[in-house]
Amino acid sequence: MSDAAKVRLAIPNKGRIAEPINDLMNKSGIHILMSASRQLIAKTVDPQIEVLFVRPIDIPEYVAKGVADIGITGVDMVAERGSDVETLLDLRFGSARLVLAVPEKSPVTTLRDLNGLRVATEFPGICKKYFADAGVDVTLIEVSGACEAAPQLGVADAIVDLTSSGTTLEINKLRVVEELLSSTTNVIANRDALREKHAKIEEILLAFESVIAAKGQCYLMLNVEKAKLEEIRGLIPGLGGPTIMEIAGSDSVALHAVVPHERVYQLINMLKRSGARDILVLDITRMVR
Repeated sequence: MSDAAKVRLAIPNKGRIAEPINDLMNKSGIHILMSASRQLIAKTVDPQIEVLFVRPIDIPEYVAKGVADIGITGVDMVAERGSDVETLLDLRFGSARLVLAVPEKSPVTTLRDLNGLRVATEFPGICKKYFADAGVDVTLIEVSGACEAAPQLGVADAIVDLTSSGTTLEINKLRVVEELLSSTTNVIANRDALREKHAKIEEILLAFESVIAAKGQCYLMLNVEKAKLEEIRGLIPGLGGPTIMEIAGSDSVALHAVVPHERVYQLINMLKRSGARDILVLDITRMVR
């Protein structure tokens, strides 16, 4: 098979979204065949798909320039690079906010209060545009890691950094002044590759979408006497209602349904009390609607 027929997928080699992405790859069936712990390019179980491991911040440009056909990275990385790519799919994990924060005791309460002050960040590209658009003159100090410590060390008066839960900001006694953007993990594509390799890229997207659709769902199976069918069916919050199947030589039927994980604990007790038996609950890895 020629290299031109392959789809190269760029994913992070480290960072907060690397593990969820590896989990997504495994659940979608696109298993990575690793031969070395620090390899740059790896094969997958699909000979038409190979994986490129790079820094999250580099993924948008690698995709834009065609080094990779598609990539998985955060909205924040795409915005920082300003890369010309097509966004294909929000994977709905890795949620974070890029915020402007100052020490709790700082007199700064608005964006304009930062005029003439120093701002530490790992996102100089986003910050330059943000402050320029607002007409606020700041000195940007580019840091790499531990941005939240910059005010305590006297390096900066404020920071622009990612936060997920806000816990790190609280620990470092920082408060949010403004939110610059909200970020999740997305699949992005090279525009030319999207046209030339559309069918294969769509196949990969469907695999990812099926994992997203299955998240938080489980498969419920049970048997119930026909006389109690309507009562049991009324309890099950299935997608489109439960599937009902006759059991040969029996006055019972089998019910199958996809239900939310958070409903299962109480639902099983209710079903058991109403006469359901042989109840099975199975995890769902992929679901195509």
